[in-house]
Amino acid sequence: MIIGLLGPEGTYSEKAAIKLDTSAQLKYFIDLEEVIESVITGEVDYGILPIENSLEGSIGITMDALLEYNINIIGEVIVPIRHCLLSKGRMEDINVVLSHPQALAQCHKFIRANFKDIKVQTTGSTSHAAQAASSSTEMAAIASRESAEKYGLNILADDIQDYRENHTRFVVLGKHIPDRTGNDKTSIIIHLLRDRPGALHDLLGEFVKYDINLTKIESRPSKMGLGDYLFYIDMEGHQQDGNVKNAFEGIKKLIDQVKIIGSYPKNTKK
Repeated sequence: MIIGLLGPEGTYSEKAAIKLDTSAQLKYFIDLEEVIESVITGEVDYGILPIENSLEGSIGITMDALLEYNINIIGEVIVPIRHCLLSKGRMEDINVVLSHPQALAQCHKFIRANFKDIKVQTTGSTSHAAQAASSSTEMAAIASRESAEKYGLNILADDIQDYRENHTRFVVLGKHIPDRTGNDKTSIIIHLLRDRPGALHDLLGEFVKYDINLTKIESRPSKMGLGDYLFYIDMEGHQQDGNVKNAFEGIKKLIDQVKIIGSYPKNTKK
């Protein structure tokens, strides 16, 4: 099996891919859209992308790509996130802190307390930051412990995220729809037929009617006009389940667009 993921080596996406399949061959890409395209073209068997973090919420690029591309979520992996401050120099040598925007946001309090007047710079991934920091004692990266080993950096501080309970949910992308397991989730994107008082209430009522638990509902701009939104919904159950089919039939009169982006086994372990 070949899994496509965000690179270079040492990312949290790599941790998720290894957790998914320890024997898989990993292929690294420079951005999330390249990962998706590699699945669509068949360059890799599966892709793995971060979709939400317990501290900072959803990853907008991934959410938007799931709407744009014809691809399915076929699984999910939850990874604990433990950020470290990595550098070749000492704490007092640092004048630039590098990392992915999500990691910087997750470590906001630490950065503010220790590097208030120091330049903070974003990178494409946490491992990009570690790779860059390996070139100078004046740079530090916020990345994983594994990145320190891969890029010859010292761990100056460990567990620096603002809250200890920090997890990222990754989705596994593929072309097929997995069969029902009895412990599944389904993810959809919808656009309401028209904006009116009670429209969302009526929509949610269809899921209540068929005893479907919604585990997540989130609005994102539709990009069709200011104030116009899409709703991303995760629910328990598989699209082949009778009650899910009935709910989908019931919401047809309330929406003008629905995209099922996956039915897949729930991740039950962190």
